[in-house]
Amino acid sequence: MALNENEKINEIDVNELDCRDTLTFWEKFGNIFRSKSIWMLHYCTGCGAMELPPTMTSRFDMERIGMAPMATPRQADVLLITGYLSVKTLRRIIYTYEQMQNPKYVVGFGSCTLNGGVYYDSYAVISRLDYYLPVDLYIAGCMPRPEAVMSGFKKLMDMIKKGEALGWKRYQKYYDWYKKNQVRALGEVYVKDEFHE
Repeated sequence: MALNENEKINEIDVNELDCRDTLTFWEKFGNIFRSKSIWMLHYCTGCGAMELPPTMTSRFDMERIGMAPMATPRQADVLLITGYLSVKTLRRIIYTYEQMQNPKYVVGFGSCTLNGGVYYDSYAVISRLDYYLPVDLYIAGCMPRPEAVMSGFKKLMDMIKKGEALGWKRYQKYYDWYKKNQVRALGEVYVKDEFHE
C-alpha cells in the first residue's frame, strides 16, 4: 500500500549532533579498526547491482581497501540498497536491517533510493528510503560507476573512523517516527511468507 497524494509524511528535524555522544578513547580506537574492515550485505533491488561485480573484481578490487561481501545480515556491517524499492521489497529490507548488529550502516545507490528514480510516480515504488531507514550515505549516479562506488566506500570509511556515520543511533532514537512511516507505507511490517510464519 503506497502513500496517497493527500498522505504526506511529516519530516522531523533529525540533527546529527543530537545522536553524537562524547566518544571515549576505546570507542575512537574501535572506530579506527571498524573502518578498516567492512563487511557488506548487498540487497540488489535494481540496476545499480550491475556495478558491484566490476567493483569487486581485479580492476577495482574493493577487498584491498578492506571491504568484502557477506552472505548473512547478522555478520554484515553495511546494507547496500542498489536500486528502486517496491513496497514488497521494503518490508524485507526492514526485516534484514533489524537483524543486523549495531553499529550498522546503510548506503543507497543512485537516484532511486533518494527520489524513486524513473519510477518516481509509480504506486508500487517507495520514493525516499530515508523515511523508512536511516541512510548514512548516498552514492550519486544512475547507475553509479565503479569509481563512484569506490569513492563512496572510502567516504563511508572516513565517516566511520571519525564517528560521523550515526544512522543506527538515529534509528534507535527516532524509532517511533521510522516505525510510523513503515506502517503507513506497508500496513504492517511483519514479513509473511512460508519461511516467517
